[in-house]
Amino acid sequence: MAGQRQPVELLQAKGKKHLTKAEIEKRKQKELKIESKEIVVPDYLPESLKQEFHETAKRLSEIELFTDLDVDGLARYLLSKQVYLTYTQKLARASKGEDISLIAKLSTIQDKAYKQCRSAANDLGLSITSRCKLTIPRKEET
Repeated sequence: MAGQRQPVELLQAKGKKHLTKAEIEKRKQKELKIESKEIVVPDYLPESLKQEFHETAKRLSEIELFTDLDVDGLARYLLSKQVYLTYTQKLARASKGEDISLIAKLSTIQDKAYKQCRSAANDLGLSITSRCKLTIPRKEET
């Protein structure tokens, strides 16, 4: 079974494919190139998260992992992270009491928010494991 198709530049950087110049040119023409337009913060993102959105988007753009098509994914990540942190604080306060049913409810919500946050982070390359799966070859300076 064939693996996932990789960009020509990546194959050349790895040194694993020996393609003719014609094959390289043909494959480059078929590759999808996404031009990044201006990255705009979604309207639904609260004011308190807009600065973090800009900082994260800038860092991801610098390593060419982010385009204007990814803004909703980043917004979902930030919103789920905010929910997770909110319920983590509520759970910490509730844990000082003895209301087991409240602790269980808060823990369930916190767990769901964590899973959403982790999933969104993986999609964006924000976790260690997702970055390890990314192959970003560095061009050799000559």
